Amino acid sequence: MEAIAKLRNYPTSPRKMRLLADLIRGHKVERVLAILEHHPKHPAVPLRKLVLSAINNWKQKNESGDEGDLVVKTIFVDGARTLKRMRPAPQGRGYRVRKRSNHVTLIVDVKTKFNPDELVKEVKEEEAEKAQEKTTKASKSKKPQAKKAATPKKKVATKKGTKKTK
Repeated sequence: MEAIAKLRNYPTSPRKMRLLADLIRGHKVERVLAILEHHPKHPAVPLRKLVLSAINNWKQKNESGDEGDLVVKTIFVDGARTLKRMRPAPQGRGYRVRKRSNHVTLIVDVKTKFNPDELVKEVKEEEAEKAQEKTTKASKSKKPQAKKAATPKKKVATKKGTKKTK
């Protein structure tokens, strides 16, 4: 059972936040909290709070579950509103300043135990079933068919006098 937490309109550029998001994607939440607590970038503080919020959301859904197995399953950063401001520039001009903000969506879930041997077995069983279905269909559809008699090809004259066969 997964839990979602969202951070909306945080005033930093999405690119800066994505650097941290890429750093924590796929790790266990204990490790993520340790990384974000000691990271020097300023978006690490709200991102740490977001992870804590996602953990609490998961606890409310799964009261009997163990949070030690939680993993950051998905995290993505989208751009939000951009405040457009003007900065004074030489000779009476103005430079545009774009103050960006972002939305962060974080999904935590219990890490599933992946066993590749079981997956290989399942695929082989499915292939065997499909092959068996094909052989049963082929044996049912086999009926003797009469051969068609060969018909002679007709010759057609073209403009330049050469003959084509159809």
